[in-house]
Amino acid sequence: MVDRVDISRLLGDMRALKAQTQAFQRPQGVGDTPLGMRSLGALPVEGTTKVPSFGDLMTQAVNKVNETQKASSAMAEAYERGVAGVDITDVMIASQKSSVAFQATVQVRNKLIEAYRDVMNMPI
Repeated sequence: MVDRVDISRLLGDMRALKAQTQAFQRPQGVGDTPLGMRSLGALPVEGTTKVPSFGDLMTQAVNKVNETQKASSAMAEAYERGVAGVDITDVMIASQKSSVAFQATVQVRNKLIEAYRDVMNMPI
């Protein structure tokens, strides 16, 4: 019987997403006190990490979607050629994953365009 979900890969993806979201969280000690009560030198600078820009995150997301589509296409071609070990259920699951990833990317793009238009239409 073939497992349909690779648990270790799923857990790895979840950990990667968690690490990306933690990069945007507020460091400890920031925002704990009112602005007037804190001096500029109160926060330690050691251990700074580079926070990826929004453009970098979008580029990574688009590249992942592209890789998913390429893998799905390659799996479909392998099935069509009759390569041993390629099951139709795996091909269909890969195709659906690719489709969902692309649709999600399009929806994010649409929301970004809508937000940009809203900001541009704001009165000054």
